[in-house]
Amino acid sequence: MNLDPAAPHLRVASILAFAMMVAGIVVMFVRGTLFGRDVPAIAVQAAAVALMVWARVTFGMRSFHAAANATQGGLVTTGPYRFVRHPIYAAAIYFVWAGALDYRSPAVVGAASLLTTGAVLRMLSEERLLTGAYPAYAAYKRRTARIIPYVL
Repeated sequence: MNLDPAAPHLRVASILAFAMMVAGIVVMFVRGTLFGRDVPAIAVQAAAVALMVWARVTFGMRSFHAAANATQGGLVTTGPYRFVRHPIYAAAIYFVWAGALDYRSPAVVGAASLLTTGAVLRMLSEERLLTGAYPAYAAYKRRTARIIPYVL
């Protein structure tokens, strides 16, 4: 149940933000800068992939597309969701910034920034929808960081 009258607009904004995320990844991939080349970058990217897999397994397949309704299926607060509200977006951000900081070109930093902006917009849209759908989300939001455990 979603009581937010802005829900259709939030879903459109979320889809556009997803397109920003994809564009950032595509730019980095085409430039050959998506995957880290040094050990620290590779280690961060491996951890990001592990976080992504853990989050996907915990969340399930119910929202595995750009236009998915984040409010369907119940509030998930287990697995990596105990530590961060948005572990999938966090993993994407960690992954691209590991590559961007490894290559350090203006275009690559711009692409990572584009992905990050899209992810933040999606997080904000989803949080508004989740707050309207689940009264328990407000308490979860107060006790759980958005993308960096115990920090942010």
